[in-house]
Amino acid sequence: MSDTIHKLVIIGSGPAGLTAALYAARAELAPLVIAGISPGGQLMLTTEVENFPGFPEGIQGPDLMQNMLKQVERFGAVIVNENAASVDFSSQPFKVKTETQEFLTKTVIIATGADANWLGLPNEQRLRGKGVSACATCDGFFFKGKEVVVIGGGDSAMEEANFLTKFASHVTIVHRREEFKASKIMLARAEANPKIKFIVNATVIDVLGEATVSGVKIKHNDTGAEEIVEAQGYFAAIGHTPATKLFATAGVEVNSKGYIVPKVFTETNIPGVFVAGDVHDHRYRQAVTAAGEGCKAALDAEKFLAEHEQ
Repeated sequence: MSDTIHKLVIIGSGPAGLTAALYAARAELAPLVIAGISPGGQLMLTTEVENFPGFPEGIQGPDLMQNMLKQVERFGAVIVNENAASVDFSSQPFKVKTETQEFLTKTVIIATGADANWLGLPNEQRLRGKGVSACATCDGFFFKGKEVVVIGGGDSAMEEANFLTKFASHVTIVHRREEFKASKIMLARAEANPKIKFIVNATVIDVLGEATVSGVKIKHNDTGAEEIVEAQGYFAAIGHTPATKLFATAGVEVNSKGYIVPKVFTETNIPGVFVAGDVHDHRYRQAVTAAGEGCKAALDAEKFLAEHEQ
């Protein structure tokens, strides 16, 4: 362990983490970014990004993240391509360990994001970005005039399906049970939409297609009969899992779904520990909102450091 006490360590390297690093680096906080072994966050798995400001022709997700990475390095942020293994927020300076190193720091920004839940089907990951998605507001535009399938039975599935009808010609909601977890109002809204139909008590077996999605294979639970639903899009709407286990065990407050709960602006219940992006934002989950939160967290960390300088 080095005796160096950093002013700021940022855990996570998606739009929230790298925007935080950009603002912190320009404020001369010399941030250290624990980027993970696969830096860049969810956008590294995205193809075309058309809703991030400043790119009129759109940009590939990995290219956008590489641009952000080059920008923060230009201003002096240090990137560590390892995963955070443990944290200790019990006293100052805080301790952040990776697999091979331990860092001391006065402040931390948690920007580890949230992963979409998937069914684990044989072709699900292979076709991600090729018709398979977990974000209707991110990718719905690409399905104009196409038929899509939404998997799930909660409010998220109803919301995604309703949103997709703005673009898709037809939306089929597939749910493994007869009953829905969705609230009555959300379910009623979906049922009233003429573009939406339901297949219930059915299990999704696989996503079909070579270069792009061509259909979804399902099995009816009551009869065992299999059916192929023709579709050019597959949307998993079975929730997200925030990457917060490491921090919850260190005393950072999370809600019943595991998302970090900020207390004052971006600061958590532990003074000096801040949060940005999807690791606490379960509502919007957009690259641009995550980037905005990264900016806010960096400004809050800078203010904290100024107020606690000794």
